[in-house]
Amino acid sequence: MPALHFDNAFLRELPGDPDTGPGIRQVHGALWSRVDPGPVAAPRLLAHSEEVAGQLGFDAQTVASPEFAAVFAGNALMPGMAPFAANYGGHQFGHWAGQLGDGRAISLGEAIAADGSRHELQLKGAGPTPYSRHADGRAVLRSSIREFLCSEAMHHLGVPTTRALSLVATGDEVVRDMFYDGHPRAEPGAIVCRVAPSFLRFGSFELPASRGEVDLLRRLVEFCIWRDFPELLPEPAGTGLDALRRAGAFTEPLFADWFTQMCERTAATVADWMRVGFVHGVLNTDNMSILGLTIDYGPYGWVDDYDPDWTPNTTDAHGRRYRFGWQPKVAHWNLGRLAQALSPLFGDVQPLQDGLDHYAAAYERRERDTTARKLGLAECRDGDVELIGDLHGLMHAAEIDMTLWFRALADVDARAPTLAPLADAFYDPAKRQEYEAALTAWLARYAERLRDDPLTPEARRVRMHAANPRYVLRNYLAQQAIDRAEQGDATGVADLLEVMRHPYDDQPGREAFALKRPDWARNHPGSSTLSCSS
Repeated sequence: MPALHFDNAFLRELPGDPDTGPGIRQVHGALWSRVDPGPVAAPRLLAHSEEVAGQLGFDAQTVASPEFAAVFAGNALMPGMAPFAANYGGHQFGHWAGQLGDGRAISLGEAIAADGSRHELQLKGAGPTPYSRHADGRAVLRSSIREFLCSEAMHHLGVPTTRALSLVATGDEVVRDMFYDGHPRAEPGAIVCRVAPSFLRFGSFELPASRGEVDLLRRLVEFCIWRDFPELLPEPAGTGLDALRRAGAFTEPLFADWFTQMCERTAATVADWMRVGFVHGVLNTDNMSILGLTIDYGPYGWVDDYDPDWTPNTTDAHGRRYRFGWQPKVAHWNLGRLAQALSPLFGDVQPLQDGLDHYAAAYERRERDTTARKLGLAECRDGDVELIGDLHGLMHAAEIDMTLWFRALADVDARAPTLAPLADAFYDPAKRQEYEAALTAWLARYAERLRDDPLTPEARRVRMHAANPRYVLRNYLAQQAIDRAEQGDATGVADLLEVMRHPYDDQPGREAFALKRPDWARNHPGSSTLSCSS
């Protein structure tokens, strides 16, 4: 194994749990606990990301070695690794949940790549930690495949996200009650190595604030700015954290700029979710990244037939708090909880309110940009907001596939618009017939708008294809790969990963991956909605 350089700044600069023994506990005055991954019976690499491996300096021979599988299953450590679990809290489904922490995620350390970039390597499913509550800290193959594939699919869609280095089968079985119906069963276990510059989340700041640990909160904020937002600092890059503190660099205006930057990044990411039809499923504050990354892939899904009220999470089926159309509002609410946690560091909360207002403006700006890109317009005018809003209403009523409609919309001839290029986007022939006149009228309005736009037909098509993916990771596609992997054939994971590496390109021979959800998958377990154990 080639050596990696580790700079474990989180452990070095911030206080840890003095108790290093096993057992579940409340951890006060500390932001992490040392814990080693639990060994597994027979680690075997099932899949990996060539791009992430290459960025870290792993060649194909290294990735294929038993030593690689051993390290990224938790059976061995590389020099410089210092495993830990992070301590944080969070609001879950709108309610304060207290201490949560990494219950089944163990970070191996912060690797510095050859280009100087920082990559925290985190194993999900590597065993119990002090924050596991009453769980085993393990992950099953199906949820690990979903996390691995979605991490990489989102990256290639251009959505800010954590990445995935590897998917390793453990050779052990894990007992899960997938539907919470009293019928647990043993399933194959697996571990994903997640990769991100930082896994800090809103809940990392909420927990010390909730306990009145203001000094700890301040230290964490200063550290986060120094490590993760160095571009905001007035001092030269590379200045040490203590030196910055002595120089008085950490001021309220700096804290305000930092919070505003988080609001900006969050707005950008949520707008991308809405553009591609992604639904996170569990937008608790402990699942919101301070870098604006999509983090913690659980019961996520892609909208098939357009429905702003759809949620993939069966746990949320009644309240639908985290439904597709509410994601922008929920992100704003979560930022409000973060602002509340940070308020002890401010003499006046107005800068925090300004940051929240910035989120609203930034999201509106990006939503208008999304409208222009998805419709193939040079700019979004006020009337275009109404135009796409009316389309969304018709798509919902007529049960139209979001991905297929917007991709095929580029094929509509503005000189003689018809529904013919869009025929494959309909799920219900009767509803197509019912709404055909209204949709045809909408196409006429759209064609008229195109005739008043400066883009050429070819430029419009290129613009639309760059915003509207041909391939997305529909739940039924992931489930088909899972079914094969559970029977010992992991090639379906590799095939699906390869398709999702080029989501905006037409890929001859892979048309089957671009079809709308089949009827059998509408209510099939894992192919539509999922539980939090998925």
